[in-house]
Amino acid sequence: MIDIHCHILPGIDDGAQTIEDSMAMAKLAVQEGITSIIATPHHNNGSYENKKHEILEKVEELNSILQIESIPLHILPGQEPRIYGELLEDYQKDEIVTLNVGGQYLFIELPSGHVPRYTEQLLYDIQLNGLTPIIVHPERNSELIQNPDTMYQLVKKGALTQVTASSVAGYFGKSIKKFSLQLIEANLTHFIASDAHNVSNRSFKITEALDEIEKRYGVDMVYLFTENAELLVDRKSVYKEIPEKVKRRKVLGIF
Repeated sequence: MIDIHCHILPGIDDGAQTIEDSMAMAKLAVQEGITSIIATPHHNNGSYENKKHEILEKVEELNSILQIESIPLHILPGQEPRIYGELLEDYQKDEIVTLNVGGQYLFIELPSGHVPRYTEQLLYDIQLNGLTPIIVHPERNSELIQNPDTMYQLVKKGALTQVTASSVAGYFGKSIKKFSLQLIEANLTHFIASDAHNVSNRSFKITEALDEIEKRYGVDMVYLFTENAELLVDRKSVYKEIPEKVKRRKVLGIF
């Protein structure tokens, strides 16, 4: 199993703080059946700056230590840039890392409270540059919770999304779990990943999330998410069902 979103690199963001933290996360990932992790440190989110060359160095260092410690886990490079207007310019400057460097898929993090007005245009421009944007944890964005049609429009126009395993498993509360399941039901998400930061309050929970998905929607839906992660790493086109608008009786409250 592949986890495409994880903060396992030590000492560069709010994830693992030490190499010991990284090792603890790696061992827990292996216990969950994870064989590869894309390390996706925060970038340009107001607190952390992690440019491409720094991430590549950290990934190489961590893989070396995992090999020495005989932990059967492989780390791949990635990045979690917060959306900003000059993102494509920085990509041209070789400061932005696509997932599994060299691939077409690029994480985009939105602010937690709103969707910037330029989002649709920037996601369009990203696609014009031959890249596929993946919006991370949309289920935790309060504007998207209130206005899921915004999510529908972005996906309809070519963006992909990744929902957090802990959201599906209920660790962020009932409202976010409910919205996560609505996104799955409406074909508005394409990946389930951990967004793990540590082994205590922000761990992997992927197996738990996939169990919940299998119980509700059957094993084929589980295969879609696990195979999409593999296709992404292999730099191939992922499976996409036709997106639908979220069907809901009432608007969820802001969390």
